[in-house]
Amino acid sequence: MSRRIKRTDPKPRSRDERKEARPFKARSAQKAGPRPGGKAGSKPPRFAGERAERRAPKAALEKSAPAKPVEDLLPTKVQTVTVTADENNMRVDRFLEARFPGLSFSHIQRVVRKGELRVDGKRVDSKDRLEEGQSVRIPPLKIDTPKAPGALSEAAQKTLAALKEMTIWEDDDVLVLNKPAGLAVQGGSGMTRHIDQMLEVMRDSKGQKPRLVHRIDRETSGCLLIAKTRFAASHLTGAFRSRSARKVYWALVPGLPKPKQGRISTFLAKEEGEDDTIMRIAQHGDEGASHAVTYYAVVETAGNKLTWVSLKPVTGRTHQLRAHMEHIGHPIVGDPKYFNIENWQLPGGLQNRLHLLARRIVIPHPRGGVIDATAPLPPHMQQSWNLLGLDATRFDPIENAPEE
Repeated sequence: MSRRIKRTDPKPRSRDERKEARPFKARSAQKAGPRPGGKAGSKPPRFAGERAERRAPKAALEKSAPAKPVEDLLPTKVQTVTVTADENNMRVDRFLEARFPGLSFSHIQRVVRKGELRVDGKRVDSKDRLEEGQSVRIPPLKIDTPKAPGALSEAAQKTLAALKEMTIWEDDDVLVLNKPAGLAVQGGSGMTRHIDQMLEVMRDSKGQKPRLVHRIDRETSGCLLIAKTRFAASHLTGAFRSRSARKVYWALVPGLPKPKQGRISTFLAKEEGEDDTIMRIAQHGDEGASHAVTYYAVVETAGNKLTWVSLKPVTGRTHQLRAHMEHIGHPIVGDPKYFNIENWQLPGGLQNRLHLLARRIVIPHPRGGVIDATAPLPPHMQQSWNLLGLDATRFDPIENAPEE
């Protein structure tokens, strides 16, 4: 219970003095009356209006106090900093990005990979998480100064237009893209165009760019969640860690899975080949093995040759759905890594491309409410659905599958 402390002054003050000394206090909701455009007693909006009103004072502050130039944050020599309470459990790459706005993804990866950045004197990976109180050795960094608004090159403007074309859900904090098949989420060897690189054109005036919250395979199309602010990134990654996010995928597989609805639970481990890397079914205790759980259900069949299945991953391992469907004998059609049925012929008219769609994502919004986004079938899958007579308006039979 709070206590009210009575203030005593050495001498009485005049009314004007009391008024001048009184701290500013916003009008209460009762005195202020209903929100503009609303009715008295009505429930305030859940999203844009409410957030805009809540952030108005901050926006006013930003206008009155210009942000420091990015160049002022440039470390010219090796420095050691301590991880704060607010930075606890933050990934190394996100830590650098937050401390030094404008630092490019490639530069972050390079200093971490070369061991120039150390945590408590040890090398780390960019995905490792920091703990409060740890010492981080930071080498001299090269900051990419963000371009002024309206100064985007023609190529950058085309990239921004492409991102807008992919957008299926957006507000001030979150962006959901319908990633096309064939476009990588992050860069790799010889990769020049990918989503993370494209997001560079969306840097704000402080040099902060939208952050990837999760990933989907290059050949998989569909819902990709992006955080536009550090606040949103923290909350959304937390929702993934706590498994509060619901993801539904659609796939086309050969044959008819039996039973028609089931649970796949295995351990998966990375297996390095001469030309490729795949995930193999492993045993508990194997080096690098991680537990993976997927629910599947048959939605509709096309004769006995092909089946449309709905998949709900509980965990988020690399190639999890592709490896799991191959494990039960029904690899996803067009999968170059896991489809290995001998003498199987692709029906005429179907394209030999991965038939896997990140159909839907449902996740709590960082500021309240729920994000619920759905991606349409990509062109090659829509063509297959049309040829096979499958009805894409069917309900999802495992939307509410139980959690592990």
